[in-house]
Amino acid sequence: MTPFTAELIGTMLLILLGNGVVANVLLTDTKGHNGGWIVITTAWALGVYVGVVVAAPYSGAHLNPAVTIGLAIAGKFAWNKVLSYIAAQMIGAFLGGFLVWLMYYDHFKRDNKPDVILAVFATGPAIRNYVSNIVSELVGSFVLVFTVFYIAGAQITPTKTPIGLGSVGALPVALLVWAIGLSLGGTTGYAINPARDLGPRIVHFLLPIKNKGASDWGYALVPIVGPIIGAALAAFLYLQIHV
Repeated sequence: MTPFTAELIGTMLLILLGNGVVANVLLTDTKGHNGGWIVITTAWALGVYVGVVVAAPYSGAHLNPAVTIGLAIAGKFAWNKVLSYIAAQMIGAFLGGFLVWLMYYDHFKRDNKPDVILAVFATGPAIRNYVSNIVSELVGSFVLVFTVFYIAGAQITPTKTPIGLGSVGALPVALLVWAIGLSLGGTTGYAINPARDLGPRIVHFLLPIKNKGASDWGYALVPIVGPIIGAALAAFLYLQIHV
């Protein structure tokens, strides 16, 4: 498997399981309806685990443009590979969002709440304040990327980023995302990943989903800008500590 394919498949699995649990909890007449925040954050963490286990041996399992950019800023990943990784992550996120729609097709047809339908695909703020929302995504992404440096440790090089290191090594990454979701996710839904939000948001925009409403493009920059700034700050701090 090539790194491109690994990032694509790993991100697709992450989004399928992550957005899938949101569909299961929020959509009408599902078995998991009203399962709550613990169910959502737990499944997202396990989705990260699955994606990392699959992709790590081949690509390092970034599964997130913010992680890729943060590693490149820190000199731990080659800049000439950044665009291909991000492209793979975006395609994977798009496919994952499409599969969630396919999986819950009958339930989407029964739901008449546009905000619920959008929430299956994309994040949104509990309180809409773009500055605060960006700060929330920035902080969550900073914690993610800064901690990833220490999970992977000295084994990160510009040509090798073994974030996952198999099923055992993937567990700390999953626990990290779980902690971020439980502690910091209540403000914006913790995208902490530009591909996680933008790919499925495009799916929402393109698909003929009954009662879907608008795709809220006015908010779409928040889960892109916040995570990238957070990742950059994490990389800069890591470099200052380890000069």
